[in-house]
Amino acid sequence: MNEKTFQRIKELTELQGTSGFEHEVRDYMRTAMTPLVDRVEQDGLGGIFGIREHAQQDAPRIMVAAHMDEVGFMVTHITDRGLFKVTPLGGWNPYVVSAQRYTLQTSKGKYTCISSSVPPHLMRGGAAQKGVEVTDILFDAGFESKEEALEYGVRPGDTVVPFVETIKTANGKNIISKAWDNRYGCTLVLEALEALQNEQLNHTLIAGANVQEEVGLRGSRPSVTKFKPDLFFAVDCSPADDTLTKNGTFGHLGEGTLLRIFDPGLIMLPAMKEFLLDTAETHNIPYQYFVSKGGTDAGAAHMANEGIPSTVIGVAGRYIHTHQTMFNIKDFEAAREMLIQILKGLDKSTIDTIIAGK
Repeated sequence: MNEKTFQRIKELTELQGTSGFEHEVRDYMRTAMTPLVDRVEQDGLGGIFGIREHAQQDAPRIMVAAHMDEVGFMVTHITDRGLFKVTPLGGWNPYVVSAQRYTLQTSKGKYTCISSSVPPHLMRGGAAQKGVEVTDILFDAGFESKEEALEYGVRPGDTVVPFVETIKTANGKNIISKAWDNRYGCTLVLEALEALQNEQLNHTLIAGANVQEEVGLRGSRPSVTKFKPDLFFAVDCSPADDTLTKNGTFGHLGEGTLLRIFDPGLIMLPAMKEFLLDTAETHNIPYQYFVSKGGTDAGAAHMANEGIPSTVIGVAGRYIHTHQTMFNIKDFEAAREMLIQILKGLDKSTIDTIIAGK
């Protein structure tokens, strides 16, 4: 991985934007995409996409969509002691929330805060925590009272987002960051647009990122309604399950991009699968089959309009939806090559074949 790409990953993953509050990431994407496309457009919820028009107005329309939001929290209550109760935005394992550093984002500024935990000294004598819920965990920015918190601009509806530095592992093979789900997709969109800047494509390309994926795939329906693609490609990160064994598990670091054949919201169509397999094998791109218990924007997009054949270009990450995700550089590079070759290889005949299912 070259230094430019690593710095892009570092910048994107260190930006803070949970569901409904993606403006920092949107501004970054707008600036980066503008010189690479004919124009940039935004949908009504805040999804942002760069459009590369084909010379023929009736050319097929291909949509590539990341999502900008990361999991976080929203302040729901300020206690008399000046601490905050929250509700999760996106899926969290409650046992990874405590004793971490976050940024509290308010109308008056950003403040560092931490999540509460119980020291072992206070757990002696049968006082151990049982059945922890996210809503039980308090967030502490050091304010001494509710009144002081209010003076600093804290209000219900403010967001709390993990605060993490992005680094490489000692062997240089992996990266540790927050928000790889799904700043991976944002990075991939920008890398593909750059790589294809001087390529003549056989379709109109709509590439960018949706909002509010982590709270129910909300952003993809407005964007596909607005842009009316013939095919939809989500670019998203999925959970790795390889720390104990690779036997019978899905998502293994270092084994290539993910070929997601099934999740609860999407079954890959046979003609789409055949096209992806042919692309990977023709260009010697490492890939691995993936079955998921969770969904992506492709699950919502494929049921929109009159039905849009959709799939996911993915990578696996260990410990996603936490402060610290580990992902493999070679997997990212495989996914990048896969997306680039897909976009090069799609022409009207291939697209018609995928849509017809023959």
